[in-house]
Amino acid sequence: MYAIRRSPHVVRLAFRHSGHLGKRFHSYETAYAEKIRQRSLQTGLSVEELRLKAREKLKEEQKAAAASLPSFNPPEIPSTADKPSTRPQTRKDGSPIKPLSDILRLTRVATATPEQVSALWTAYHASRSEGTGRGYLCAAIPVNLYNKMAKIGETHPTFVVPLPRPDMEEPTNPDKTNHEFFYMEWGFHHSPPVPSPNEDPFAPTPQNQSPNPRVSTVLFTPLQEYKLRNSFATPYLILTHYTDLVESHGIVLLRGEISPTVAGGSSEARFMLSQEDAQQLAMATQKFYLWGEKDGEVEGERLLTTFHSKPEEFSWQDLLKAYNKTI
Repeated sequence: MYAIRRSPHVVRLAFRHSGHLGKRFHSYETAYAEKIRQRSLQTGLSVEELRLKAREKLKEEQKAAAASLPSFNPPEIPSTADKPSTRPQTRKDGSPIKPLSDILRLTRVATATPEQVSALWTAYHASRSEGTGRGYLCAAIPVNLYNKMAKIGETHPTFVVPLPRPDMEEPTNPDKTNHEFFYMEWGFHHSPPVPSPNEDPFAPTPQNQSPNPRVSTVLFTPLQEYKLRNSFATPYLILTHYTDLVESHGIVLLRGEISPTVAGGSSEARFMLSQEDAQQLAMATQKFYLWGEKDGEVEGERLLTTFHSKPEEFSWQDLLKAYNKTI
């Protein structure tokens, strides 16, 4: 599994188990225990009665929110009767894949260790946006984990991910947290050649098929916008998995790009997502597509398969429960 580490604005996804996430709601209760007691004195109700009342109110709000959710037919996988290929169709608005050779000098990287490549990848993205690193995520993913996710992404290329939105009046109250849904979509592209330390511009290019896996992208678009504009909707976050170094180094380089609200790359540019929001969406990729890594992901596997095989049985409330367990 991979968790998240900051440095200082760019977000790097590091590979380790994270055991602190489940403590999030407990910290809220501890911080606001005094506030709850004061409320108890004001209303004449016990603390337990206040909690029961809050739970009942939350259930009513969840039912109302579920009833207001627009109908959505999740995956529309092309029929094999129409096309013989079963590959997922890529989005028309997906940005062109920027070659890894335009970012790193692969002839130099070819002789570096995986650890050196990972450090260089992080340092490069930390230097973006005039040294702030804003608007980018990055990671060096072990190939065995990437292969697991990509294999599931090929057969289950779409899903919907909730993103928590704090209540305007009580932003620290988890019981009043709302959610914005994002439509995520995998796309698979070419298999890049294995980089060589040979810098001879006249050296012949290998004509045999590359042993590297295909480069992939994952697009995240607000569900409401996707429903209105479909393939013309603007993705807020684009994850690109560069597989150029799989055969030589055993790693996949992840590059996450947050779409800016305006053209240009000045340090003052605002982005369509915060670094924290982009971080949570990126982590959802492993939560729902990295099966079998730990017991907590079993529910994610069930939800994803139901979303594709039995969409009429897909439960929005079950999705929120599973997502909030570890996010």
